Amino acid sequence: MMSIFILIGAYHYYAGLAERFGKTKWHLGLLAIGIYLGFQIAFMICYRMYEVITNPDSIYSNNYSGFSLINMIGWLFAIGGVYAVYHLLEKKFKKESLKKPLWEIEEIGNKKNS
Repeated sequence: MMSIFILIGAYHYYAGLAERFGKTKWHLGLLAIGIYLGFQIAFMICYRMYEVITNPDSIYSNNYSGFSLINMIGWLFAIGGVYAVYHLLEKKFKKESLKKPLWEIEEIGNKKNS
């Protein structure tokens, strides 16, 4: 249940970024969902591998708990990943927006000279 709220927040967070830079909202929203789920799955796979290496008998025990310390750490790890990718995209979009007007201005000057 908590993951659903985090996914909704990540979707809106990335949709706001898309709106600021004139991109398609749902593309970046789905990217946020994919990043969150990817980090969550990667963390759980790494944790499960660690658990099997340190305690080989844990393969036969299936004691899933929906709200545990490991899940909370996984949520924080995934939120951190979403936040880091958000800032990378924000920097990329800022660089693109700075380059774009200069290119258009140079092109206008070339059309007048032709």
